[in-house]
Amino acid sequence: MSLTATKNMGTARKTGIPRFGMLLELSFLIVAGTLLLAAHSQQSIQSLSLIFTSIILEALPFMLFGSMVGGLVEIFISRERMTALLPKKRPWLSVFIAAGLGLVFPVCECAVVPVVRRLTRKGLPAGAAIAYLLGGPIVNPIVVASTALAYKFDGLIVLLRLGGGYLIAVVVGLGMSRLFHADQAFRADLRPSETPSCHCSQSLLAPPEGDVRFPNLAEAIPLPFFHEKNDGFSCGCGHDHEDAALGGKLAAACRHAANDFLSVGHFLVIGAFIAALAQTYIDRKFFLGFAGYFGLPSILMMALAILLNLCAEADAFIAASFRGLMPLPAQMAFLLTGPMFDLKLLLMYQSLFRKRTIAVLSVFILVAVLAVALLLELVMGGALP
Repeated sequence: MSLTATKNMGTARKTGIPRFGMLLELSFLIVAGTLLLAAHSQQSIQSLSLIFTSIILEALPFMLFGSMVGGLVEIFISRERMTALLPKKRPWLSVFIAAGLGLVFPVCECAVVPVVRRLTRKGLPAGAAIAYLLGGPIVNPIVVASTALAYKFDGLIVLLRLGGGYLIAVVVGLGMSRLFHADQAFRADLRPSETPSCHCSQSLLAPPEGDVRFPNLAEAIPLPFFHEKNDGFSCGCGHDHEDAALGGKLAAACRHAANDFLSVGHFLVIGAFIAALAQTYIDRKFFLGFAGYFGLPSILMMALAILLNLCAEADAFIAASFRGLMPLPAQMAFLLTGPMFDLKLLLMYQSLFRKRTIAVLSVFILVAVLAVALLLELVMGGALP
């Protein structure tokens, strides 16, 4: 998660949104500690520890590599270079291209939000922006590699995830472009403008004129997101934007990568612990009972993905740990939901969209993911893999 994303979440909290992340982490610590202290079987503790550690060790390299790639993209890839890849005269075609743009510019679901903010200010059509927002975190080589490793190089599962992610991104992008013009979909302060912005994706803009919610942006958003200079606001990401030397840019990319990695790492720990608990303490008959109801396993796994807030580079290892417990369509629902819609993204989307747009987009995403999962269940059945 980039620094911009983190501060946008902070801003959202200051406007009345509950600090769900902190509550989730506190609940996790209490529940985990209670379960470990109350456990009577040494064998079960060893099994839980082994499963938990294996998930973490498998996922961490991909999270680290993904964070580093995201940092490099933030610093070295300009918004002009990205928008140059999209056709201006055919908005519908730009949606198809933008949905697969993650293959060229791979970023996680957290880092893609500030990138889309920049592209939107350069006049990127709403449909293309949404398609890249949803498709970029799934249709990219890092996620391909992590999914392949997590599922023992099962090519079918990799293709299903990439194909499903691309299809949903295109369908939702086209649908949203028909319902909303860019001026209706995005926040007022994201109208196309040539106002300078920080190349690391953190906007230097003052709040829109007349916005009573943020009469003083420096007060509304916690430091060091913005700090005042003689020429207005500047980015507080910690690196010198006047330094064009390669060494300075690499250092800035590393700082972004470190911030991304540390911001999402605790979600991986929570997800891995829940998966380990499920495999250690929950009887397979419990999951088999859910498998008997059409669509219910997919809905449960979608809800789990929304709550866990996992990173796209690591969620495949959590999903794969449910093999033998949940059918493949339900695992695919988990893999498609998280990178497009979870609690942290719900907060971050408020830095991009108007409230009505977020509501419609959320429904679009959840319905589309569920439709893909149900179609897979009809074709493949609900048997456990």
